[in-house]
Amino acid sequence: ISVNSTAFLDFSEEKIKTLGNPTEAALLLWLNSQHQNYLEIRENDRILDQLTFSTERKYMATVVQSSLLGKRVLYVKGAPEIVLANSNRVAIDGTYKPVEECKAGIEKQLLDYQNQAMRTLGFAYQILEDGQDATFFVNGRLHKTDLTYLGIVAISDPVRADVPAAVQSCLDAGIDIKIVTGDTPGTAKEIGRQIGTWKTGDTERNIITGPGFEALTDEEALDRVLDLKIMCRARPTDKQRLVQLLQQKGAVVAVTGDGTNDAPALKAAQVGLSMGDGTSVAKEASDITIIDNSFSSITRAVMWGRSLYRNIQKFLLFQLTINVAACLIVLLGSLLGTESPLTITQMLWVNLIMDTFAAGALASLPPNEQVMKDKPRRSGKDGDFIITRPMAYNIFGVGLAFVIVLMGLLLRFHAQDGLTPHDLSWFFSFFVMLQFWNMFNAKAFMEDRSAFANLKESKSFLMVALLIIAGQYLIVTFGGEMFSVVPLSWKDWGTIIGSTSLVLWIGEIGRLIERWRK
Repeated sequence: ISVNSTAFLDFSEEKIKTLGNPTEAALLLWLNSQHQNYLEIRENDRILDQLTFSTERKYMATVVQSSLLGKRVLYVKGAPEIVLANSNRVAIDGTYKPVEECKAGIEKQLLDYQNQAMRTLGFAYQILEDGQDATFFVNGRLHKTDLTYLGIVAISDPVRADVPAAVQSCLDAGIDIKIVTGDTPGTAKEIGRQIGTWKTGDTERNIITGPGFEALTDEEALDRVLDLKIMCRARPTDKQRLVQLLQQKGAVVAVTGDGTNDAPALKAAQVGLSMGDGTSVAKEASDITIIDNSFSSITRAVMWGRSLYRNIQKFLLFQLTINVAACLIVLLGSLLGTESPLTITQMLWVNLIMDTFAAGALASLPPNEQVMKDKPRRSGKDGDFIITRPMAYNIFGVGLAFVIVLMGLLLRFHAQDGLTPHDLSWFFSFFVMLQFWNMFNAKAFMEDRSAFANLKESKSFLMVALLIIAGQYLIVTFGGEMFSVVPLSWKDWGTIIGSTSLVLWIGEIGRLIERWRK
C-alpha cells in the first residue's frame, strides 16, 4: 500500500488532505489509522520500475528494492479478478494454496462486497531472488510473473445524500442517466439502485461490460445504446464510442469526468463537465468545470438553462404581441383616412419601455423548478422552433383582441368630435397600459401559477413595472408638444388603469381554470 502508490497525504492542517487518486488515498488513510507511516516506508524503499494504474489494464505494478527484506520485490494491485488471474498461488493463514482451490471462495467474497456497492482491490507480490531477470514489464503489461495473491480490500464510496433527489429530478426532466464505470457489474448495479437509475424490472439488455460493448457491431450497438443504463469495466474508448453512438441517435450528450482518460469523451460530447479536483487535461477538454464536484450542480445548471430559455420565450411573446397590435393599429388607422393614432415619438417611447426595460425584466426572472418537469426540446435541423404553437396562438389572439379594443376606442373618439389632443393622449396611455398588464401575463405564461407568484424574488421585474407607470405618467403630464400629449386627470388615469387591468384578470382566471383542469 505504501510503495505501490502515487497518492500522498497532506498533514499540514488539522484535517488530513488527500492528493492524487482518491482510491489510493483512501488506502493511505486506512494505513495511517493503523499508525503506519506510509511516507517513511516509501522513502526507505527504492523504486526500480513502475507501471502506473490505467483503466486499460486495470492494475498498477511497482518493482522496489525493499529495505524490509533486503531484496527486490514486485508489488501489484488492481481489479481483483485480473490480479487473481495473474497469480499462481494464494496466501492463506500462513500457508500457500493453488489459485484453483481458493478461487470460488474469493469470488463469493468479492461478490458480497460488490453487491454492497463497495469498490474492491486485489493485492499480490513476488520476491525476486538475486540474479533473477527483472524484466517483468513488456509493452506496458506484466510478463512472466510468479505472483502470490495476498488478499483484497473493500472500500465504501457512499453515494452523497443529495444525489438520489438530483438524479430523480433529471429523470423527471426527460434526461437519461447512464453510468460508465470501471467497477464490476455487481458494484455498478448496486450504485445504480441506490441513486434510482437501476430498477427492479431492468434486464441484461440494460447493462453491458466494456469488452462486451467493444464486441458489438455499430448496428448492434446503435440498436441497444438508448436502452443501456450501465456500462461497467469500461475503458476510455468505450466511453467515447458510447457518446458518438448516442449522438448518432439524435441525443444531446453531456459527459462528466475527472481523469486524463476521460478527455476524448469530454471533447466528443456536446457538453463536457469536468470535476473541480480533476486533472488539468480533463478540465481543458471540458466546457464546464463543476467546482463542488456535486451532481446536483448539474441539475441546477439545467434548471437555470431551461428557465433562461423560457424567459426568452416570454419576452418574445410579449414583444411580438405589441408589434402585432402596433402595426395593425397604424395600418388600419391610415386605411380609415385618419392621422396616425400613435406618433413617432410615442412609438419610440413604446419601443424603449417594451424592447429595453421589459426585455430586462422578463429575461431576469428567477429560475423556476417547474421547468424540470418539462420534456427536453428537440435540437438540430428538425428541432423545436423557439416560438411554439401555444405562443403563436397567444401572440395573434391577444394581439388581435387588443387591435379590436383599440380600434373600437379610436372609432368612438372619431365619431364624437374627431381626434382631439386629449383623445390621443388617452389612446396613447390606454395602449401602453394594455401592454403593461400583458407583461404580467407574459411573466406567468407556460406556468401553472399566478402572475403574482414569486414577485418578491422578481425585484428587477417590479422595478421595471414601476418605471413604466412612472415614465408614462411623466411623459403624458410634461411631454407636451414633443410627445403630442396633454395632461390627463386623475379620473382619466383611474379609468385607464382599471379598464386595462382586465387583461391581467382575464389571464388570471384562465390560469386558475387551467390549474383546476389539471
